[in-house]
Amino acid sequence: MPCEKCQTAEDVLRIVKDKDVSFIQIWFTDVLGILKSFAITPSELEAALTEGMGFDGSSIEGFARIEESDMIAKPDPATFEFIPWRPQDRPAARMFCDILEPADGSPYAGDPRYALKRALKQAADKGYTFYAGPELEFFYFESGKEPKIIDQGGYFDAPPLDIGNDLRRATIFTLQKMGIQVEYSHHEVAPSQHEIDLRYDEGLRMADKTMTYRIAVKETARSMGYYATFMPKPIFGMNGSGMHCHQSLFKGSKNAFHDANDQYHLSDVAKHYIAGLLKHAREIIAVTNQWVNSYKRLVPGYEAPVYIAWARRNRSTMVRVPMYKPGKEQATRIEFRAPDPGCNPYLAFTVMLAAGLEGIEKKYPLAEPVEEDVYHMTLARRAELGIRSLPDNLFEAIREMEQSELVRRALGDHIFDKFVENKKIEWDMYRTHVSQYEIDRYLPIL
Repeated sequence: MPCEKCQTAEDVLRIVKDKDVSFIQIWFTDVLGILKSFAITPSELEAALTEGMGFDGSSIEGFARIEESDMIAKPDPATFEFIPWRPQDRPAARMFCDILEPADGSPYAGDPRYALKRALKQAADKGYTFYAGPELEFFYFESGKEPKIIDQGGYFDAPPLDIGNDLRRATIFTLQKMGIQVEYSHHEVAPSQHEIDLRYDEGLRMADKTMTYRIAVKETARSMGYYATFMPKPIFGMNGSGMHCHQSLFKGSKNAFHDANDQYHLSDVAKHYIAGLLKHAREIIAVTNQWVNSYKRLVPGYEAPVYIAWARRNRSTMVRVPMYKPGKEQATRIEFRAPDPGCNPYLAFTVMLAAGLEGIEKKYPLAEPVEEDVYHMTLARRAELGIRSLPDNLFEAIREMEQSELVRRALGDHIFDKFVENKKIEWDMYRTHVSQYEIDRYLPIL
């Protein structure tokens, strides 16, 4: 059962004792969004909750250098949940943690969760609460060794074409046991591609849920003899996997994006927010689409949002505003369609929110929506409408990010520099690699 009442350290200590919990896993991510974990026993739990647990940060990507490697992981009691894929006899639980400096207990500048907390505080200082609802697509394969599909289904197909139906069903039960509300699930466009959509939530909670979602999908698939991947583009010639991110700002209980008198039912706040995303899209894309493989998805012809524009019905644009339904003012939101599910959700939410808030603060004007199919526009027509394209590859995206004061300010110097350094290494390894394509194409003729 989800631990809905866990809010304090005392709640956690009581439940661990009552349920005879065997181990508590402490979860956090490195700069790239790879989940890290270590386990403690109940006898260490009280000290962990009050003082934190020390660990060596020098081996964590983007964390400390070896001469300053000591770190403190302090669990967040509000994130306590039982782990359904662990044995139920003497169960295991998990908590996300914040990374702290050992000297004075201050937040560690390299902690992605802290970067998002800073961005959320910036929004809160302006009176806003940030909500997000990411839609993560993924593939089921026979194994992790090659992208061998398990079905020939397409969009919204049902069994027997949809072989992944039982896998999704089991995953949803797992998520529900962890207190994560699922709205719906379905087969996606490509064979063996699937999607499970979560109910929107406050930004930090949703980033934690996104990390939990990814491991729940993978662990459930593994337990049933399959492999699940969030790789953006695992199969040539087929649609890649996106993470369309619905987002909105609230002031108290009121949706700050809604205006009943506007022709699009969008407030000025929403319009400036969209304009911020559009203006800074090329700067933030290295964070929301952080892998070499991400840019194999961001090409025309596969429903991926390559062009920097917005619309209501048009899914060829990068930002879409779902149609307003009378009586559903609270559901007014914008959908940023560029991110992929391989990103670090803490950093992705951070830079998206930073771009939107910048648009609000500086009152960026918003161009008219583009309801034409941008994929089939001529270059001249796109130029006429002022529609730019996203970077073609990771190197170009990193070049854009390096010059961005907004992204540096949002992430902080430490994460910004470590992220850029890692991505440059990845690009260098990729560009010097000799691929099978090159062998097959050039070896016989040169």
